Amino acid sequence: MKLMHLSDLHMGKRVNEFSLLEDQKYILAQILSMVKREGADGVVLAGDIYDKPVPPAEAVQAFDGFLTQLGQWGIPVFVVSGNHDSAERLAFAARLLRGKGVYLSPVYDGKIEGVPLKDPYGEVMVYLLPFVKPAFVRHVFEGEEVNSYQDAVRVAIGHMDLDLKKRNVLVAHQFVTGAVRCESEEVLVGGLDQVDAALFAPFDYVALGHIHSPQHVGRETVRYCGSPLKYSFSEAEQEKSVTLVELREKGQVKVRELPLTPLRDMRRIRGTYLQVSALPFYRGANREDYVQVTLTDEEDVPDGMQKLRVIYPNLMRLEYDNKRTRENGDLSGGAQVGRKDSLELFAEFYELQNNQPMSTQQQAFVEKMIQGIQEARDR
Repeated sequence: MKLMHLSDLHMGKRVNEFSLLEDQKYILAQILSMVKREGADGVVLAGDIYDKPVPPAEAVQAFDGFLTQLGQWGIPVFVVSGNHDSAERLAFAARLLRGKGVYLSPVYDGKIEGVPLKDPYGEVMVYLLPFVKPAFVRHVFEGEEVNSYQDAVRVAIGHMDLDLKKRNVLVAHQFVTGAVRCESEEVLVGGLDQVDAALFAPFDYVALGHIHSPQHVGRETVRYCGSPLKYSFSEAEQEKSVTLVELREKGQVKVRELPLTPLRDMRRIRGTYLQVSALPFYRGANREDYVQVTLTDEEDVPDGMQKLRVIYPNLMRLEYDNKRTRENGDLSGGAQVGRKDSLELFAEFYELQNNQPMSTQQQAFVEKMIQGIQEARDR
Protein backbone atom coordinates (compact mmCIF):
# COMPACT_ATOMS: atom_id res chain seq x y z
CA MET A 1 0.00 0.00 0.00
CA LYS A 2 1.57 3.26 -1.14
CA LEU A 3 0.34 6.52 0.39
CA MET A 4 1.49 9.98 -0.67
CA HIS A 5 1.75 12.17 2.45
CA LEU A 6 1.21 15.93 1.98
CA SER A 7 0.40 18.80 4.33
CA ASP A 8 0.45 22.56 4.79
CA LEU A 9 -0.47 23.57 1.26
CA HIS A 10 -1.65 26.95 2.62
CA MET A 11 -3.56 27.59 -0.60
CA GLY A 12 -4.07 31.31 -1.18
CA LYS A 13 -1.09 32.33 0.93
CA ARG A 14 0.58 35.69 0.44
CA VAL A 15 4.14 36.37 1.60
CA ASN A 16 5.19 40.00 1.90
CA GLU A 17 2.11 40.87 -0.19
CA PHE A 18 3.18 38.53 -3.02
CA SER A 19 0.52 36.01 -4.02
CA LEU A 20 1.94 32.49 -4.30
CA LEU A 21 -1.08 31.00 -6.07
CA GLU A 22 0.74 30.50 -9.37
CA ASP A 23 3.56 28.74 -7.52
CA GLN A 24 1.03 26.57 -5.68
CA LYS A 25 -0.72 25.52 -8.88
CA TYR A 26 2.66 24.62 -10.37
CA ILE A 27 3.67 22.47 -7.39
CA LEU A 28 0.27 20.72 -7.26
CA ALA A 29 0.68 19.76 -10.92
CA GLN A 30 4.13 18.39 -10.08
CA ILE A 31 2.69 16.38 -7.19
CA LEU A 32 0.00 14.92 -9.45
CA SER A 33 2.72 13.73 -11.81
CA MET A 34 4.50 12.08 -8.86
CA VAL A 35 1.30 10.37 -7.71
CA LYS A 36 0.87 8.88 -11.18
CA ARG A 37 4.54 7.97 -11.61
CA GLU A 38 4.88 6.30 -8.20
CA GLY A 39 1.59 4.43 -8.47
CA ALA A 40 0.25 5.81 -5.18
CA ASP A 41 -2.79 3.98 -3.81
CA GLY A 42 -3.94 7.00 -1.82
CA VAL A 43 -3.10 10.60 -0.95
CA VAL A 44 -3.28 12.00 2.60
CA LEU A 45 -3.36 15.73 3.34
CA ALA A 46 -2.58 16.49 6.97
CA GLY A 47 -4.18 19.90 7.42
CA ASP A 48 -3.68 23.58 6.65
CA ILE A 49 -5.11 23.08 3.21
CA TYR A 50 -5.84 26.81 3.08
CA ASP A 51 -3.98 29.70 4.63
CA LYS A 52 -7.10 31.35 6.03
CA PRO A 53 -10.45 30.09 7.35
CA VAL A 54 -12.16 31.95 4.48
CA PRO A 55 -9.83 31.37 1.51
CA PRO A 56 -9.99 33.34 -1.75
CA ALA A 57 -12.07 31.79 -4.52
CA GLU A 58 -9.01 31.23 -6.72
CA ALA A 59 -7.40 29.11 -4.00
CA VAL A 60 -10.54 26.99 -3.63
CA GLN A 61 -10.68 26.47 -7.39
CA ALA A 62 -7.03 25.40 -7.52
CA PHE A 63 -7.49 22.84 -4.75
CA ASP A 64 -10.74 21.66 -6.34
CA GLY A 65 -8.83 20.97 -9.56
CA PHE A 66 -6.28 18.92 -7.63
CA LEU A 67 -8.98 16.79 -5.95
CA THR A 68 -10.90 16.40 -9.20
CA GLN A 69 -7.88 14.97 -11.01
CA LEU A 70 -7.21 12.46 -8.23
CA GLY A 71 -10.90 11.52 -8.28
CA GLN A 72 -10.82 10.92 -12.02
CA TRP A 73 -7.89 8.56 -11.51
CA GLY A 74 -9.82 6.72 -8.80
CA ILE A 75 -7.20 7.49 -6.13
CA PRO A 76 -8.65 7.88 -2.59
CA VAL A 77 -7.88 11.17 -0.84
CA PHE A 78 -7.88 11.68 2.93
CA VAL A 79 -8.03 15.26 4.25
CA VAL A 80 -8.01 16.67 7.78
CA SER A 81 -8.44 20.30 8.76
CA GLY A 82 -5.55 22.22 10.32
CA ASN A 83 -5.36 25.22 12.61
CA HIS A 84 -5.49 27.59 9.60
CA ASP A 85 -8.59 25.92 8.13
CA SER A 86 -12.25 26.30 8.93
CA ALA A 87 -13.24 22.75 9.88
CA GLU A 88 -16.86 23.50 8.94
CA ARG A 89 -16.03 24.86 5.48
CA LEU A 90 -13.51 22.15 4.69
CA ALA A 91 -16.05 19.47 5.59
CA PHE A 92 -18.66 20.86 3.19
CA ALA A 93 -20.28 18.06 1.13
CA ALA A 94 -18.15 15.48 2.99
CA ARG A 95 -20.80 12.74 2.79
CA LEU A 96 -21.33 13.34 -0.92
CA LEU A 97 -17.59 13.36 -1.67
CA ARG A 98 -17.06 10.19 0.34
CA GLY A 99 -18.86 8.34 -2.42
CA LYS A 100 -16.25 9.66 -4.84
CA GLY A 101 -13.32 8.49 -2.71
CA VAL A 102 -12.60 11.87 -1.08
CA TYR A 103 -12.67 11.54 2.71
CA LEU A 104 -12.87 14.83 4.64
CA SER A 105 -12.59 15.00 8.42
CA PRO A 106 -15.81 16.37 9.92
CA VAL A 107 -15.96 18.96 12.69
CA TYR A 108 -14.67 17.00 15.68
CA ASP A 109 -17.55 15.23 17.41
CA GLY A 110 -15.70 12.39 19.12
CA LYS A 111 -16.57 9.82 16.46
CA ILE A 112 -13.60 8.85 14.30
CA GLU A 113 -14.09 5.72 12.24
CA GLY A 114 -11.34 4.16 10.18
CA VAL A 115 -11.57 4.12 6.40
CA PRO A 116 -10.48 0.70 5.08
CA LEU A 117 -8.11 0.23 2.16
CA LYS A 118 -7.13 -3.23 0.93
CA ASP A 119 -3.97 -4.71 -0.54
CA PRO A 120 -2.47 -8.24 -0.69
CA TYR A 121 -1.51 -8.01 3.01
CA GLY A 122 -5.04 -7.24 4.18
CA GLU A 123 -6.67 -4.02 5.38
CA VAL A 124 -5.09 -0.68 6.11
CA MET A 125 -7.30 1.49 8.33
CA VAL A 126 -6.96 5.25 7.88
CA TYR A 127 -8.14 7.48 10.76
CA LEU A 128 -8.72 11.21 10.28
CA LEU A 129 -8.11 13.40 13.34
CA PRO A 130 -8.66 17.10 12.59
CA PHE A 131 -6.76 19.75 14.53
CA VAL A 132 -8.15 19.59 18.07
CA LYS A 133 -7.91 22.04 20.95
CA PRO A 134 -8.65 21.10 24.57
CA ALA A 135 -11.98 22.97 24.45
CA PHE A 136 -13.14 20.90 21.45
CA VAL A 137 -12.57 17.57 23.19
CA ARG A 138 -13.77 18.78 26.58
CA HIS A 139 -17.07 19.78 24.97
CA VAL A 140 -17.60 16.28 23.56
CA PHE A 141 -16.35 14.26 26.53
CA GLU A 142 -17.51 16.25 29.53
CA GLY A 143 -16.58 13.48 31.96
CA GLU A 144 -12.93 13.43 30.83
CA GLU A 145 -10.20 15.63 32.29
CA VAL A 146 -8.94 17.67 29.33
CA ASN A 147 -6.73 20.58 30.37
CA SER A 148 -4.05 20.54 27.66
CA TYR A 149 -3.41 19.64 24.04
CA GLN A 150 -1.73 16.49 25.34
CA ASP A 151 -4.96 15.54 27.12
CA ALA A 152 -7.06 16.40 24.08
CA VAL A 153 -5.13 14.13 21.71
CA ARG A 154 -4.87 11.36 24.34
CA VAL A 155 -8.63 11.34 24.89
CA ALA A 156 -9.41 11.58 21.16
CA ILE A 157 -7.20 8.58 20.37
CA GLY A 158 -8.48 6.71 23.41
CA HIS A 159 -12.02 6.84 22.00
CA MET A 160 -11.01 5.36 18.64
CA ASP A 161 -11.95 1.73 18.08
CA LEU A 162 -8.59 0.36 16.94
CA ASP A 163 -7.81 -3.19 15.87
CA LEU A 164 -4.10 -3.49 16.63
CA LYS A 165 -3.81 -6.59 14.46
CA LYS A 166 -4.44 -4.43 11.41
CA ARG A 167 -2.19 -1.76 9.95
CA ASN A 168 -3.42 1.58 11.25
CA VAL A 169 -2.61 5.00 9.81
CA LEU A 170 -3.42 8.27 11.58
CA VAL A 171 -3.66 11.60 9.74
CA ALA A 172 -3.39 14.49 12.22
CA HIS A 173 -2.41 18.14 12.56
CA GLN A 174 -0.70 18.82 15.90
CA PHE A 175 2.67 19.92 17.26
CA VAL A 176 4.62 16.93 18.57
CA THR A 177 7.25 17.59 21.23
CA GLY A 178 10.73 17.70 19.76
CA ALA A 179 9.77 18.84 16.26
CA VAL A 180 11.82 21.70 14.82
CA ARG A 181 9.70 24.72 13.95
CA CYS A 182 10.12 27.44 11.33
CA GLU A 183 9.39 31.15 11.44
CA SER A 184 6.11 30.81 9.52
CA GLU A 185 4.40 28.51 12.05
CA GLU A 186 2.21 29.66 14.92
CA VAL A 187 3.68 29.39 18.42
CA LEU A 188 1.75 29.07 21.70
CA VAL A 189 3.12 30.34 24.99
CA GLY A 190 5.17 27.84 26.97
CA GLY A 191 4.73 25.11 24.38
CA LEU A 192 1.13 24.54 25.47
CA ASP A 193 0.27 23.00 22.10
CA GLN A 194 2.83 20.20 22.42
CA VAL A 195 1.85 16.53 22.50
CA ASP A 196 4.05 13.52 23.18
CA ALA A 197 4.88 11.21 20.28
CA ALA A 198 4.24 8.26 22.61
CA LEU A 199 0.49 8.91 22.21
CA PHE A 200 0.76 7.58 18.65
CA ALA A 201 2.12 4.15 19.65
CA PRO A 202 -0.96 2.23 18.36
CA PHE A 203 -0.42 3.46 14.79
CA ASP A 204 1.87 1.94 12.17
CA TYR A 205 2.27 5.33 10.49
CA VAL A 206 1.33 8.83 11.63
CA ALA A 207 1.00 11.42 8.83
CA LEU A 208 1.42 14.76 10.55
CA GLY A 209 0.92 18.33 9.42
CA HIS A 210 1.66 21.73 11.03
CA ILE A 211 5.48 21.82 10.84
CA HIS A 212 6.90 23.05 7.54
CA SER A 213 10.21 21.16 7.54
CA PRO A 214 10.22 17.41 6.76
CA GLN A 215 11.26 15.35 9.80
CA HIS A 216 10.35 12.43 11.98
CA VAL A 217 9.66 12.74 15.70
CA GLY A 218 10.34 9.99 18.20
CA ARG A 219 10.34 7.21 15.62
CA GLU A 220 10.78 7.06 11.88
CA THR A 221 7.09 6.45 11.22
CA VAL A 222 5.78 9.50 13.09
CA ARG A 223 6.48 12.08 10.42
CA TYR A 224 5.95 15.61 9.22
CA CYS A 225 6.23 15.75 5.44
CA GLY A 226 6.67 19.54 5.54
CA SER A 227 5.11 22.16 3.29
CA PRO A 228 5.54 21.71 -0.47
CA LEU A 229 6.74 25.32 -0.85
CA LYS A 230 8.86 27.70 1.21
CA TYR A 231 6.65 30.15 3.06
CA SER A 232 9.25 32.18 4.96
CA PHE A 233 12.91 33.03 4.57
CA SER A 234 13.66 30.86 7.60
CA GLU A 235 12.95 27.98 5.21
CA ALA A 236 15.29 29.26 2.49
CA GLU A 237 17.88 26.52 3.02
CA GLN A 238 15.36 23.68 3.14
CA GLU A 239 14.82 21.13 0.40
CA LYS A 240 11.07 20.67 0.01
CA SER A 241 9.60 17.26 -0.71
CA VAL A 242 6.58 15.00 -0.38
CA THR A 243 6.70 11.75 1.58
CA LEU A 244 5.86 8.40 0.02
CA VAL A 245 4.92 5.74 2.57
CA GLU A 246 4.83 2.08 1.65
CA LEU A 247 3.08 -0.23 4.12
CA ARG A 248 3.85 -3.87 3.60
CA GLU A 249 2.99 -6.60 6.09
CA LYS A 250 2.27 -5.50 9.68
CA GLY A 251 5.36 -3.80 11.14
CA GLN A 252 7.04 -3.20 7.79
CA VAL A 253 6.93 0.45 6.69
CA LYS A 254 9.20 2.07 4.13
CA VAL A 255 9.45 5.86 3.85
CA ARG A 256 10.91 7.91 1.01
CA GLU A 257 11.17 11.68 0.50
CA LEU A 258 10.54 12.76 -3.10
CA PRO A 259 12.12 16.16 -3.85
CA LEU A 260 10.05 18.99 -5.32
CA THR A 261 11.26 21.71 -7.68
CA PRO A 262 9.42 25.04 -7.28
CA LEU A 263 8.52 27.45 -10.04
CA ARG A 264 10.42 30.09 -8.06
CA ASP A 265 12.77 29.42 -5.18
CA MET A 266 13.02 31.53 -2.02
CA ARG A 267 16.53 32.63 -1.14
CA ARG A 268 18.62 35.15 0.77
CA ILE A 269 21.38 37.35 -0.63
CA ARG A 270 23.89 39.31 1.43
CA GLY A 271 26.54 41.88 0.54
CA THR A 272 27.13 45.52 -0.29
CA TYR A 273 24.87 47.21 -2.82
CA LEU A 274 27.60 47.01 -5.47
CA GLN A 275 28.14 43.30 -4.80
CA VAL A 276 24.45 42.45 -4.79
CA SER A 277 23.64 44.49 -7.88
CA ALA A 278 26.50 42.80 -9.73
CA LEU A 279 25.09 39.34 -8.99
CA PRO A 280 21.75 39.20 -10.83
CA PHE A 281 22.13 35.46 -11.31
CA TYR A 282 23.41 34.77 -7.83
CA ARG A 283 24.76 31.20 -7.58
CA GLY A 284 23.10 30.35 -10.88
CA ALA A 285 19.61 30.87 -9.47
CA ASN A 286 16.48 31.84 -11.35
CA ARG A 287 16.19 35.61 -11.75
CA GLU A 288 12.48 35.31 -10.91
CA ASP A 289 13.13 33.78 -7.47
CA TYR A 290 11.70 35.37 -4.33
CA VAL A 291 14.55 37.18 -2.65
CA GLN A 292 15.49 38.76 0.66
CA VAL A 293 18.49 41.07 0.36
CA THR A 294 20.61 42.12 3.33
CA LEU A 295 22.86 45.07 2.50
CA THR A 296 26.01 45.62 4.55
CA ASP A 297 26.58 49.23 3.44
CA GLU A 298 26.98 51.66 6.35
CA GLU A 299 24.71 54.16 4.60
CA ASP A 300 21.20 53.34 3.37
CA VAL A 301 20.85 53.22 -0.40
CA PRO A 302 18.25 55.78 -1.58
CA ASP A 303 15.32 53.96 -3.22
CA GLY A 304 17.22 50.72 -2.67
CA MET A 305 14.14 48.50 -2.99
CA GLN A 306 13.08 50.03 -6.32
CA LYS A 307 16.62 49.90 -7.72
CA LEU A 308 17.18 46.28 -6.75
CA ARG A 309 13.81 45.21 -8.13
CA VAL A 310 15.10 46.09 -11.60
CA ILE A 311 17.54 43.21 -11.08
CA TYR A 312 15.44 41.03 -8.78
CA PRO A 313 11.80 41.61 -9.79
CA ASN A 314 10.49 39.44 -6.94
CA LEU A 315 12.51 41.08 -4.20
CA MET A 316 10.37 40.67 -1.08
CA ARG A 317 12.46 42.21 1.68
CA LEU A 318 15.37 44.60 1.97
CA GLU A 319 17.31 44.77 5.23
CA TYR A 320 20.55 46.32 6.45
CA ASP A 321 23.28 44.83 8.59
CA ASN A 322 25.55 47.66 9.68
CA LYS A 323 26.63 49.56 12.78
CA ARG A 324 23.33 51.45 13.00
CA THR A 325 21.08 48.38 12.83
CA ARG A 326 23.23 46.41 15.26
CA GLU A 327 23.16 49.24 17.79
CA ASN A 328 19.39 49.63 17.39
CA GLY A 329 18.82 45.90 17.55
CA ASP A 330 16.74 45.85 14.35
CA LEU A 331 19.06 43.84 12.11
CA SER A 332 16.34 41.44 11.03
CA GLY A 333 13.64 44.06 10.66
CA GLY A 334 11.40 42.01 12.90
CA ALA A 335 12.03 38.70 11.14
CA GLN A 336 12.65 36.92 14.44
CA VAL A 337 9.27 37.80 15.94
CA GLY A 338 7.57 34.81 14.38
CA ARG A 339 9.91 32.43 16.25
CA LYS A 340 9.01 33.76 19.70
CA ASP A 341 5.98 32.89 21.75
CA SER A 342 3.77 35.36 23.58
CA LEU A 343 5.63 35.05 26.88
CA GLU A 344 9.01 35.75 25.28
CA LEU A 345 7.66 38.81 23.49
CA PHE A 346 6.04 40.14 26.68
CA ALA A 347 9.27 39.54 28.63
CA GLU A 348 11.24 41.53 26.06
CA PHE A 349 8.70 44.36 26.20
CA TYR A 350 8.79 44.39 30.02
CA GLU A 351 12.60 44.57 30.09
CA LEU A 352 12.59 47.35 27.50
CA GLN A 353 10.14 49.38 29.58
CA ASN A 354 11.64 48.70 33.01
CA ASN A 355 15.34 48.20 32.28
CA GLN A 356 15.28 44.90 34.15
CA PRO A 357 13.98 41.39 33.43
CA MET A 358 10.82 39.97 34.98
CA SER A 359 11.16 37.94 38.14
CA THR A 360 10.29 34.25 38.20
CA GLN A 361 7.07 35.09 40.04
CA GLN A 362 6.13 37.70 37.44
CA GLN A 363 6.82 35.26 34.58
CA ALA A 364 4.60 32.64 36.21
CA PHE A 365 1.80 35.20 36.62
CA VAL A 366 2.04 36.39 33.00
CA GLU A 367 2.18 32.81 31.65
CA LYS A 368 -0.97 31.92 33.60
CA MET A 369 -2.71 35.05 32.31
CA ILE A 370 -1.79 34.32 28.67
CA GLN A 371 -2.88 30.71 29.05
CA GLY A 372 -6.23 31.87 30.37
CA ILE A 373 -6.70 34.18 27.40
CA GLN A 374 -5.89 31.38 24.96
CA GLU A 375 -8.25 28.97 26.75
CA ALA A 376 -11.04 31.56 26.58
CA ARG A 377 -10.42 32.02 22.85
CA ASP A 378 -10.67 28.24 22.32
CA ARG A 379 -14.13 27.99 23.90
